[in-house]
Parts: sequence; structure tokens; C-alpha cells
Amino acid sequence: MGDRARPPRFQTPRDDGGKLVAPPVSAGAELIAAHRARLEACDYDVHGQSLPDLAAEARRQLLAEALAYTRAYRDVSSLEQSGGIAAQPSLVLAGHQPELFHPGVWLKNFMLHSVARASGAVAVNLVVDSDTIKASSLRVPTGSATRPLVESVLFDRPTTAVPFEERRIVDRALFESFADRVADKLTTLVPRPLVKDFWPDVLSRSRHTDRLGECLAQARHVWEGRWGAATLEIPQSRVCSLPAFHRFAAHLLAHLPRLWEIYNAALFEYRSANHVRSHAHPVPELSAEGDWLEAPFWVWRADDPTRRRLFVRSRDNGIVLADRAGWEQPLDISAETNPDRAIEQLQELARLGVRLRTRALITTMLARVLLGDLFVHGIGGAKYDQMTDVLIEQFFGLEPPGYMVVSGTLRLPIEHNRGAAEELRRTRQALRELTYHPERFVEPPSQQRHCERCSGPAAKPANWELQRSIDMKRQWIAMAKSQDNARTRHEAIRSANLALQPWLSDCRAKLLADIERLERQARADAVLSSREYSLCLYPAHQLREFLSGAS
Repeated sequence: MGDRARPPRFQTPRDDGGKLVAPPVSAGAELIAAHRARLEACDYDVHGQSLPDLAAEARRQLLAEALAYTRAYRDVSSLEQSGGIAAQPSLVLAGHQPELFHPGVWLKNFMLHSVARASGAVAVNLVVDSDTIKASSLRVPTGSATRPLVESVLFDRPTTAVPFEERRIVDRALFESFADRVADKLTTLVPRPLVKDFWPDVLSRSRHTDRLGECLAQARHVWEGRWGAATLEIPQSRVCSLPAFHRFAAHLLAHLPRLWEIYNAALFEYRSANHVRSHAHPVPELSAEGDWLEAPFWVWRADDPTRRRLFVRSRDNGIVLADRAGWEQPLDISAETNPDRAIEQLQELARLGVRLRTRALITTMLARVLLGDLFVHGIGGAKYDQMTDVLIEQFFGLEPPGYMVVSGTLRLPIEHNRGAAEELRRTRQALRELTYHPERFVEPPSQQRHCERCSGPAAKPANWELQRSIDMKRQWIAMAKSQDNARTRHEAIRSANLALQPWLSDCRAKLLADIERLERQARADAVLSSREYSLCLYPAHQLREFLSGAS
């Protein structure tokens, strides 16, 4: 893997309103052309069909399905009339869970439109609804600018963790009152948050679908259209129903031993190169249980929406799929057999309510190789896709396509002291200096250091005891440290420091008072300056100004 195992050094913008776009939008067309040329030259065989042919088929299916899906809740006539749809256009993709994410993530959706427009492509956002919903609430700042708090405000009653595509709205009254409850919490900090105008669109979509994530994502996409982003959307669940996906999945499962080895080797090398000790990060390795190999897919049933890992075992003329919790299904495919029967079996499983979904790295591998010509990542996705690059290169023999990285920082428009954390750091350092180098503040005036928190010198030598402590410390510091004197030397210096402290009591008291005050301010600053608040907590005009440069 070499240098590819090391994540790119992308940094989240620190300044309010800051944006990261790498490479620039103008590079999109070149990246698309380069990938198309490499893909066209690739001779990898996907069970009797070339990878370029399967990719072309997958893109036609994706585009048709994305148009049909988006048309159900948003006008797509501008895309349909562009003339590019019928001419097999290039596709630029991005993806995220159907959450009310922060503006830095939302920027990616608008940049997706901008890249597609600049490169003559069509933009499609993948709604990753196979992920489990982790919270049915939003963190909302409340209180005052000097003493803010963060409260969790429910938009639905919590339930057991299930994938977004299975999660229905449970408490309709709680769901419908969400905007008013959030606005009440925010009233002293953000008088007119977007949620007041945004939530009616969520409720409107909820009258067409009771899927929680789908309501949120469709309402968000409607607002993107109002603000000029001409994109399509499609849930991952629909992507995993495409015929091209079933061929792709059958092929990966038939070649699982090879994929399994490449996947784990890439993961172990990434961890080694980046000094990652956790076995859960960035993703868990694929396990082996007897003659069962774990595949990088999720599986569950509609009547039991508990997401489980998929395992595969070889058998005569085929394989067996299992969740290791009671469900098993034979699949008539091997590395050499015709895939048609297996594709039919996977399609039948889908009709019977069995959900087969790609996991993180394979989802982006599918998107980058089969579905699109260019992928727009956030910083986290770009970091982990170093492993996807290895999967693509070693499994398909294809040079990995390039991608773009987009991130941004937007903070709530609340006036407050934003420098408290740095001032607190400096004050704590001053207190440390006072503790470990007190002689610098009580030396003769010509050598004396002035305390940052006082108008003049911290103290003046007043008697022989003070001078004796200073002289004693200097003597011990001047003495070379050895194994024999190390402990005695340390205790003597420590005693001298303690003996000097009474002459610095006023300065110490001022510093401690400042630290207590600054700690309060820093806590308030951390609450008010977070970039992680949901997009719907910001005023519409602030959001639109932040996003306008991307569209």
C-alpha cells in the first residue's frame, strides 16, 4: 500500500465560513475523463461481462431509478430536458446518511451540483439508508450567550436501533411539534432558525412516506432545489435493487476468499501505517468462523430488521449465505459458473424482504467503480478511502479513480467571547510558571519578570529568607544531575519553590480567579462555537450565503 495507507492531510476549516475543496471544482472534468479512459481499457471480467460494460449498464439503471425516485417529490424537468440524460452522461456522486447533519456536510451536496455543472455531468446523491439511526433527537443550544446549555430535543420517540430504511415514525405528535420545541429552546440565541420553515416540508413528506430518514432527506433535497442545486437523489436501498448490483454482489460473493484477503491486508497495513491500535477503526476486520468467511455486507429481513453481518461458506457448485443467527440461503454460484441463476436468487430474496446491503468500504467501491465517474467525499470518507483504493487496484486491476474532498465550518451567529480557550491556556501557563519558576518573579528588579496578570513585578525581595530560597534553588539547578543526587536534588528544588510561594500569593489569587472566569467562558464558547449543530438550527440567510459559493 505504501504512501496510500497514509491519510491525506486534509484539515477541517477553522475559520467561521471557511471551506475546503480539494482539488478545485475546475479539476472535475479532468478527473472524470481520466477515470473513463482507464475504465474503458480495463479488461476485468465480471462473470461473463466486462467491467466497462457492467459499469455502463449500472449507470443507465442508476440514472433511470434516480430520476424516477426524485420526480416523486421534486421537479426534475431541468435535468430531463438538458439532453445529457439520453447521451449517457458522466455521473458525479456523493453520499451520506439521511440525517439532519451540520452545514459543513451540507456544503458537499451543493458542491456536488457545482462540480457536475462545471464538468457537464449529472449529480446524484446517494442516501445511505442502510446505516442504523443512532439518535432520534438533535442537540440544541439554549440559555444565554454567557451561560449556554445544550439540550437534546426529540423529533421522535427512541426505539431499538434499526437501519434508516426500516425506521418508521413512531410518535406522530412528538414529530409534528418538533419545530416549535426547538425554536422555543433557541429563542434567546437564534431568533429565526431554519427549522420553522424547514419542518413543514418534512411534515409534508411524512404524509407520503412514514420512513423517518426518507422524510428528512426529501425535505432537505427540496430546499437544495430552492437554493439552486440541480441534483438527483436515490437511497442505497434502491441502488441495491438494481440488476447490475445483483451481478456485482454475486461476483464479489463468489470471489469472497480473494476479496477477504485483500480487504484485511489493506486494513492491517492502514492501521500499521497510521499507528491505529483499535480493532474497530477505521472498520473491523472481516472474521472467519470455521469454514465461514465474513463478507463485507449487511443482511436482515423486513420482519426482523436487526442488521447482521453476512457470512459465506462454500458448498458443491455454489455457496451458502447466512447471518449466523438462524437464517441461511444457498446461492448457485462459484468463481467459474454462470451467474444468471444466482442473480435470479438474489432478486427473489429481495422480493421476499431479505435486505442485502454493502458495508462502508464496498459501498464507496461500488459507487466509484460501477456507478459514477467522480465521487465527492468529506474528510472522513477520503481518509478511509485509502483502503478502498487498494481494494479497487488489487481486486479489479484498475487504477483507482480520483475523488474530491469537501468540508466547511459554519458557526451559529451568536455574539460571544470566542478567544476564551486560548486565553485560558495562556493563564494556566502563567500559573505553571508561578509554581515551578517563582524565582523569576521575586528576583532583584533588574532581572525580574513581570507577571502578565499584574501591573508590575509579582513581588520584591523583602528579607534574607526569600533570598536564601532563591540562592538555594540556583545552587541545586547549577549542580549536575546524577543517579546519586537525583532524588535529593528534586526535593531541594521543590522545597525552594514552595518556600517562595507566600511572596506570590496575591498574583496566584488573581490567576486562579481569572482561570475560574475563563473556564466558564471557555465552556460557553465550546457550546456556542461548535460546528456540529444541525443545519436546521441556523438562520436561512446565513446558510444560503455559506452555501451559495458552491452552487
